[in-house]
Amino acid sequence: MKPLRIFRHIECEGPGYLAEVLSRHDIPWQLIAIDRQDPVPKTLDDCSGLVFMGGPMSVNDDHAWLRQELELIRMAREQELPVLGHCLGGQLISKALGGSVSANPVREIGWQPVRSSGSAAAADWLEGFADGVELFHWHGETFSIPEGAELLLENDWCQHQAFAIDNILALQCHVEMTAPMVSEWATLYGSELDDPSPAVQSATEINRNLAGRITAMQAVAEPLYRRWLRPLLDS
Repeated sequence: MKPLRIFRHIECEGPGYLAEVLSRHDIPWQLIAIDRQDPVPKTLDDCSGLVFMGGPMSVNDDHAWLRQELELIRMAREQELPVLGHCLGGQLISKALGGSVSANPVREIGWQPVRSSGSAAAADWLEGFADGVELFHWHGETFSIPEGAELLLENDWCQHQAFAIDNILALQCHVEMTAPMVSEWATLYGSELDDPSPAVQSATEINRNLAGRITAMQAVAEPLYRRWLRPLLDS
């Protein structure tokens, strides 16, 4: 099997729990570390799909690698390859497919409950999902839903938490998190937590009951990732 390409934009925002799922299913993957100035590949001939992780930058920033990643997503769509995006990665997918990325009404940081959109696509993608489960969030911008895509997840602070179209999955939330990643972000990005609000948790709250919250989130992430991997697992 050709490897998945996973694009990392900053060192602390790697594939996390996704890497564990890929390992369990014996799916190879290759890291493209934009933070180390790895070049963005120009073709998709030697990969089976694309994964885009998060980062503190904006999709609307003027970086050559952002434009190149957007073009790769469009190419993957034409070639019917699986594409997965987390936060910034989900925003990249939206923009590449004709959507837009703009400021969310509030910054959303920490553990917040989400619910299914109730769409037919949500029933297909969210195996065993229960409304109210807490997922992890860290964003100030949000994506629109491109034409032809269906909303999967939503919550009170951000209307668009996930959408899917064919074998493309875009997430605003961070289901890839592991416990060490959560603690590291709360330290590295701690300046963003100085003014807690209902939508922005303190570092103390973010780290409270961390093991239990991670376990509950991975129970959502596991079937979601498996559903996205279906074209590869069935091949």
